[in-house]
Amino acid sequence: MKPYYLLPVLFLLCTACKKDKQEQGNIQVTFKNVVNGVPLVLNTAPYTNANGETFTVTTFKYYISNISLIKMDNSELRVPDSYFLVDENTAASKTITFNAPVGEYRAVAFKIGVDSIRNVSGAQTGALDPVNGMFWSWNSGYIMAKMEGTSPASTAPGQTLTFHIGGFKGNFNAVQDVNLVSPISLTVGLERRPQLTITADLYTWFTGVNLVKFSENSAIHVPGELAWKISTNYRYMFRITDVTDL
Repeated sequence: MKPYYLLPVLFLLCTACKKDKQEQGNIQVTFKNVVNGVPLVLNTAPYTNANGETFTVTTFKYYISNISLIKMDNSELRVPDSYFLVDENTAASKTITFNAPVGEYRAVAFKIGVDSIRNVSGAQTGALDPVNGMFWSWNSGYIMAKMEGTSPASTAPGQTLTFHIGGFKGNFNAVQDVNLVSPISLTVGLERRPQLTITADLYTWFTGVNLVKFSENSAIHVPGELAWKISTNYRYMFRITDVTDL
C-alpha cells in the first residue's frame, strides 16, 4: 500500500516553508558628512568648534555595524553580517546597500563601532581587515571612529589633532547605539528601493555634554575616559535628512 495519505501533509509543510521564506527587498543608505551643517571637505579651509578653535580635517572614518530595521510593532529585524567602514576619503564607502524582508518599518538602528565579539575574533577581512588602519591590537581592538587634522590651538607637534576613538569593554565601552525614526516601505526586488540619506555632523564630536577643547586635548590613541566621552557626544551626530525611492 502506497502512503498517499502523506501527500496532503507534505503539501502543507511545503506551503508553510514558502510563507516563512520572506521575499527580500533592497535598501540603499548614503552618508553625508558635514561640520556644523557645512559639507565636510578634507584638507580645506578651517572649520570652527564650539570653543571657537579653528581646525582642518585630513581624515574622517567610522564604523557602521549591526544594522536593524524596526517594525511597526517595535519588534527588531537584524540585518545579518552588516559591517561597513565609512571613509570620507573614499566616495564609494559612503553608500551602503543591504537586503531585508519586504514590509513596513518605522526606524533604522545601528551601532557606531564594532561589537565585542568581532573585536576578539582574530584577523578578519573586508571592512574589518586591519589593513584599513582601524585596528590597534587584539587587546585594545578596533578604532570605532577616527578623526585627524590640525588646529592652531593644538599643543601637539605640528599642531596636529589625532582622535582615535575605541574601547569595547568595561566602563569606557565606546560602542554606541543609534536609532533613527523614519518610515521605510520596502517591496520586492527593485520595484521600490528606498534610498536614505543620513547626515553625520563631525561638530558633535567636541560639543554637547562633554565639551572638548583642542588646547587641552588634541590626541587620543587608546581606550579610556576621554575616548568614551567623545563617543557619547558623537552618538548624536546622525540624522536622516532624506528618504526617496529609486
